[in-house]
Amino acid sequence: MSRPRKFRNVCSLPQVNEFGPLAGPLNRSEAVILSVDEYETLRLIDTMGMTQEECAREMGVGRSTIQGIYNVARQKVSTALVEGRVLSIQGGDYRLREHRGIGRGCGRGCGQGRGRGRRGEF
Repeated sequence: MSRPRKFRNVCSLPQVNEFGPLAGPLNRSEAVILSVDEYETLRLIDTMGMTQEECAREMGVGRSTIQGIYNVARQKVSTALVEGRVLSIQGGDYRLREHRGIGRGCGRGCGQGRGRGRRGEF
C-alpha cells in the first residue's frame, strides 16, 4: 500500500490562473497544467528568493519533495513558453494556510481550506 500524499501549505491562490499566447487561437485541450503547490513552490523560490530548504519549511514538506516539485514546475512552465501552449494553474494536494502574520512567504495574506487535484477547480 502506498503512502498517502501529504497536503502542502499554500499561502494564497494565484490571482490569475491561466496564461497563453496572444496570437492565434488558444487550444485549451493541449494546455500545460501547473498544480497550485507547483505554483507556490515557484513563487517562494523564484519570486520570494527562498532557498529550497526555507520553501520546504513554509510548505510543510521535506526539501527533497520541494526539489522534485520545483523541477517539474520549471519544466512545465518552460514547455508552455517554448511550445506556445496555454498554462493553467489548478489542482494539486494543498491546504491554504491560516494567516498569522508570520512566515516570509505570505505576501498577500493566507486563506483557509483545502484542495485536491481536480481539473477545472482550484
